[in-house]
Amino acid sequence: MQFCIVLFSTDLDFCPKEMVTLYHLRFQIEFLFRDSKQFTGLEDCQSRHAKKLDFHVNASLSALNLAELQAWQARDLEQPFVLSMTSLNRRALNDFLLDAFISKLKRSPTLIKSHPNYESLRA
Repeated sequence: MQFCIVLFSTDLDFCPKEMVTLYHLRFQIEFLFRDSKQFTGLEDCQSRHAKKLDFHVNASLSALNLAELQAWQARDLEQPFVLSMTSLNRRALNDFLLDAFISKLKRSPTLIKSHPNYESLRA
Protein backbone atom coordinates (compact mmCIF):
# COMPACT_ATOMS: atom_id res chain seq x y z
CA MET A 1 0.00 0.00 0.00
CA GLN A 2 1.39 3.34 -1.03
CA PHE A 3 0.27 6.69 0.34
CA CYS A 4 0.27 10.02 -1.42
CA ILE A 5 0.18 13.21 0.61
CA VAL A 6 -0.64 16.50 -1.08
CA LEU A 7 0.44 19.64 0.78
CA PHE A 8 -0.13 23.18 -0.40
CA SER A 9 1.47 26.50 0.40
CA THR A 10 0.94 30.04 -0.89
CA ASP A 11 4.69 30.65 -0.53
CA LEU A 12 6.23 29.36 -3.77
CA ASP A 13 9.76 29.52 -2.33
CA PHE A 14 8.90 27.29 0.64
CA CYS A 15 11.08 24.17 0.91
CA PRO A 16 8.94 21.00 0.51
CA LYS A 17 10.94 19.04 3.10
CA GLU A 18 10.43 21.80 5.64
CA MET A 19 6.70 21.83 4.84
CA VAL A 20 6.44 18.10 5.56
CA THR A 21 8.34 18.58 8.83
CA LEU A 22 6.06 21.44 9.89
CA TYR A 23 2.91 19.46 9.07
CA HIS A 24 4.22 16.50 11.05
CA LEU A 25 4.85 18.75 14.07
CA ARG A 26 1.44 20.39 13.66
CA PHE A 27 -0.32 17.04 13.81
CA GLN A 28 1.68 16.03 16.88
CA ILE A 29 0.44 19.19 18.60
CA GLU A 30 -3.14 18.47 17.50
CA PHE A 31 -2.91 14.93 18.93
CA LEU A 32 -1.58 16.37 22.19
CA PHE A 33 -4.57 18.69 22.56
CA ARG A 34 -7.05 16.04 21.43
CA ASP A 35 -5.78 13.58 24.05
CA SER A 36 -5.73 16.31 26.69
CA LYS A 37 -9.35 17.20 25.95
CA GLN A 38 -10.55 13.59 25.90
CA PHE A 39 -8.56 12.04 28.73
CA THR A 40 -7.10 14.62 31.12
CA GLY A 41 -9.90 17.18 31.40
CA LEU A 42 -8.36 20.09 29.54
CA GLU A 43 -11.78 21.64 28.89
CA ASP A 44 -13.22 21.01 32.36
CA CYS A 45 -12.02 24.17 34.13
CA GLN A 46 -14.67 26.83 34.66
CA SER A 47 -12.50 29.51 36.22
CA ARG A 48 -11.93 32.93 34.68
CA HIS A 49 -8.79 33.68 36.66
CA ALA A 50 -5.60 33.55 34.61
CA LYS A 51 -3.52 31.81 37.30
CA LYS A 52 -6.15 29.12 37.85
CA LEU A 53 -6.50 28.54 34.11
CA ASP A 54 -2.71 28.31 33.74
CA PHE A 55 -2.56 25.78 36.56
CA HIS A 56 -5.38 23.71 35.04
CA VAL A 57 -3.79 23.63 31.57
CA ASN A 58 -0.39 22.75 33.04
CA ALA A 59 -1.92 19.99 35.19
CA SER A 60 -3.76 18.52 32.21
CA LEU A 61 -0.73 18.52 29.92
CA SER A 62 1.51 17.22 32.72
CA ALA A 63 -0.86 14.31 33.30
CA LEU A 64 -0.67 13.49 29.60
CA ASN A 65 3.13 13.66 29.67
CA LEU A 66 3.29 11.40 32.72
CA ALA A 67 1.00 8.88 31.02
CA GLU A 68 3.23 8.94 27.95
CA LEU A 69 6.32 8.45 30.12
CA GLN A 70 4.68 5.48 31.82
CA ALA A 71 3.78 3.97 28.44
CA TRP A 72 7.31 4.62 27.14
CA GLN A 73 8.88 2.86 30.13
CA ALA A 74 6.55 -0.14 29.79
CA ARG A 75 6.94 -0.47 26.01
CA ASP A 76 8.04 -3.61 24.21
CA LEU A 77 11.48 -2.83 22.80
CA GLU A 78 10.91 -5.11 19.81
CA GLN A 79 7.75 -3.28 18.71
CA PRO A 80 7.40 0.31 17.44
CA PHE A 81 6.20 2.68 20.14
CA VAL A 82 2.56 3.72 19.74
CA LEU A 83 0.84 5.73 22.45
CA SER A 84 -2.82 4.87 22.97
CA MET A 85 -4.46 6.88 25.71
CA THR A 86 -7.52 4.64 25.42
CA SER A 87 -5.40 1.60 26.26
CA LEU A 88 -3.74 3.39 29.17
CA ASN A 89 -7.12 4.53 30.45
CA ARG A 90 -8.58 1.02 30.18
CA ARG A 91 -5.56 -0.52 31.94
CA ALA A 92 -5.80 1.99 34.80
CA LEU A 93 -9.49 1.22 35.23
CA ASN A 94 -8.83 -2.54 35.15
CA ASP A 95 -6.07 -2.16 37.76
CA PHE A 96 -8.42 -0.15 39.96
CA LEU A 97 -11.21 -2.73 39.63
CA LEU A 98 -8.88 -5.68 40.27
CA ASP A 99 -7.49 -4.00 43.39
CA ALA A 100 -11.05 -3.28 44.57
CA PHE A 101 -12.07 -6.92 44.04
CA ILE A 102 -8.98 -8.18 45.85
CA SER A 103 -9.68 -5.83 48.76
CA LYS A 104 -13.40 -6.59 49.02
CA LEU A 105 -12.88 -10.35 48.74
CA LYS A 106 -10.08 -10.17 51.34
CA ARG A 107 -7.64 -12.12 49.18
CA SER A 108 -3.86 -12.01 49.14
CA PRO A 109 -2.75 -9.50 46.47
CA THR A 110 0.60 -11.27 46.12
CA LEU A 111 -1.00 -14.61 45.35
CA ILE A 112 -3.44 -13.16 42.81
CA LYS A 113 -0.96 -10.82 41.10
CA SER A 114 1.56 -13.62 40.65
CA HIS A 115 -1.01 -15.80 38.85
CA PRO A 116 -0.12 -16.36 35.16
CA ASN A 117 -3.52 -15.03 33.98
CA TYR A 118 -3.32 -11.77 35.94
CA GLU A 119 -1.73 -9.81 33.06
CA SER A 120 -4.51 -10.86 30.70
CA LEU A 121 -7.05 -9.38 33.15
CA ARG A 122 -5.21 -6.05 33.19
CA ALA A 123 -5.15 -5.63 29.38
